[in-house]
Amino acid sequence: MGLCIGFAGKGGTGKTTLAGFLVRYLVENGKTPVLAVDADSNANLNEVLGMELESTLSEAREEMKTKAPSLGMTKDIFIEMKINEALVEGKGFDLVAMGRPEGPGCYCAANALLTEFLQRLTKNYPYVVIDNEAGMEHISRLRAKDMDVLIVVSDSSTRGIQAASRIVDLAKSLNFGVKEYYLIINRVRDTENKDALLEEVKKNNLNLAGIIPEDPLIHEFDLKGRPLIEIPEDSVALKEAYKIFEKILNSST
Repeated sequence: MGLCIGFAGKGGTGKTTLAGFLVRYLVENGKTPVLAVDADSNANLNEVLGMELESTLSEAREEMKTKAPSLGMTKDIFIEMKINEALVEGKGFDLVAMGRPEGPGCYCAANALLTEFLQRLTKNYPYVVIDNEAGMEHISRLRAKDMDVLIVVSDSSTRGIQAASRIVDLAKSLNFGVKEYYLIINRVRDTENKDALLEEVKKNNLNLAGIIPEDPLIHEFDLKGRPLIEIPEDSVALKEAYKIFEKILNSST
């Protein structure tokens, strides 16, 4: 497998947007092909990337239980077929989504399916970008294992930075083998006290990769339902994100 970069953080921090920006950055810089993985059960990375999802891995898991025997297929052959159906091809990148399991029950089987699938699929890509579920549950279930870089995204609140610190601490305690951890503070307004933010980062012993300003263009695109991957190059958030990604990739490759 090539370089695997995962995003984590509490809900509402903009981590999915940044995952989409990273896919765009890699493609524009010729670092292709890229595999984009939406590992959030509430899949919306496809909306950021402007792509339609025909199926998800969780749907494949549900169908495996009912359809594979009636079609005379082994589960392995059936899953291989459904995996190929779930992979959506873009320009310079492919996307696959975990999705939400149908009906009652936990996500354990779907999570195991995703993990097994990623181990096989990622070998074909020099760069893998994973948008993880919000919060800490995916960390405790080892969904984020085998990542080279884990980027934790926070808002500009003290509680947000503390939550980011807890995610990093938990990931380290579980010995994922992540080589580098970074913090990105997102959606920072000009009026906010950046010195206070930096002090909180230092207090929590986090590796700050950069600060991304609040960008009205992102809000405008969201309101209109436009894919954020199409945001203009003069977007202040996009330009700052690109600087951060360049620094992280130079350190990791």
